[in-house]
Amino acid sequence: MQKVELVSPAGNPEKLKMAVLYGADAVYLGGAAYNLRAFAGNFSDGEMLEGIRFAHSNNCKVYLALNIFAHNSDIEGLRGILKQALANGVDAVIVSDPGVMAAAKDMAPDIPIHLSTQANTMNWASAAFWYKSGTKRVILARELSLLEIAEIRRMAPSELELEVFVHGAMCISYSGRCFLSNYLASRSSNAGACAQPCRWKYSLVEEKRPGQYLQVYEDPDGTFIMNSKDLCMIAHIPELIETGVSSFKIEGRMKSPYYTAIVTKMYREAIDSYYSDAEHWSVKKGWLDEIAKASRRECDTGFYFGSPGPASCVYTSDISEKDYDFIGIITGHSAEEELILVEQRNRFFKGDIVEIIPPVGPTTILSIEHLYNEDGMEIESAPHPQMKVKIPFVKEFPKYSILRRRSTGQKSV
Repeated sequence: MQKVELVSPAGNPEKLKMAVLYGADAVYLGGAAYNLRAFAGNFSDGEMLEGIRFAHSNNCKVYLALNIFAHNSDIEGLRGILKQALANGVDAVIVSDPGVMAAAKDMAPDIPIHLSTQANTMNWASAAFWYKSGTKRVILARELSLLEIAEIRRMAPSELELEVFVHGAMCISYSGRCFLSNYLASRSSNAGACAQPCRWKYSLVEEKRPGQYLQVYEDPDGTFIMNSKDLCMIAHIPELIETGVSSFKIEGRMKSPYYTAIVTKMYREAIDSYYSDAEHWSVKKGWLDEIAKASRRECDTGFYFGSPGPASCVYTSDISEKDYDFIGIITGHSAEEELILVEQRNRFFKGDIVEIIPPVGPTTILSIEHLYNEDGMEIESAPHPQMKVKIPFVKEFPKYSILRRRSTGQKSV
């Protein structure tokens, strides 16, 4: 059995490194424009080249997202980004528009084409059509059950790879084809600029009673009527693998490097555990706990076991209290001084009890009894963004190991 591929989001260069080091087989990223996450950090030409080199040096592939629905004015710009990405050595291109696919094939006939979930592939006949059109992989629509996916796998050409989403935000509209953002905020979700109005709070107003807000659901103050729960399928790794798909995708190019690292690591462990001993595989509480620490938005299984009902939305709020804060990453170790070198991500203090999460292996608990700045002066806190500090500890950790602590009560979207 060929091992299923784990594809993680790379919203910017730091997130790419986190995804690669924490276990992704491939990452997907966007250039300066023309992908469906216009407000992710994304990659300049130089950053993309550096990121591809870093990924390839760690046996990880890189897929370029060019999955907007293109207008006439987009075509030349798309060609420019595609030309540079191909020169940099990108491993595949993710598209949704046949015109963009044609441009990619014209410029690089051998480049693998991955069809975006935006193309709404829902059946084996469509999958076969796209294969005949030159597509190597179809990223299936999220509105499919496990049984439907298994049938597509049986009926579609065997050489066609299939990819499914296993974790991350769900769109309230069909495979992301939404016009609500364009209507309410003049930002097109189909061009990568979604304002996520599905997460906003709504009430009803009757035309002849302006200013009088009416109950929508069970909350007289308004309700988040379109705020869907996130997808989480880590408890169903065997069922997913047994459908015969080639690749699992994690959504989240707009999420933090911490989220990218933790979620990737947990799915890496779950997948490896299955292939190590499929007969005795069971979901580990630790995987679920870690995912909950990475994001507190409620989760369910999407469409995999049937169409979602009312319980698949959250009607009270679009945000939730964080249990943990991402406070820094380890950048090195001084063996002589027995110090770990840390770059700050959120303010922390001497006296904090923190957890250190390496890319591979168990978490370590550390009480920060002393804290030093770059010059070796003892300090009480690390208040400045990306401030470099030193913490006494004899154990050495890999670069990009994460430091976190229990939350101080901030909120996280």
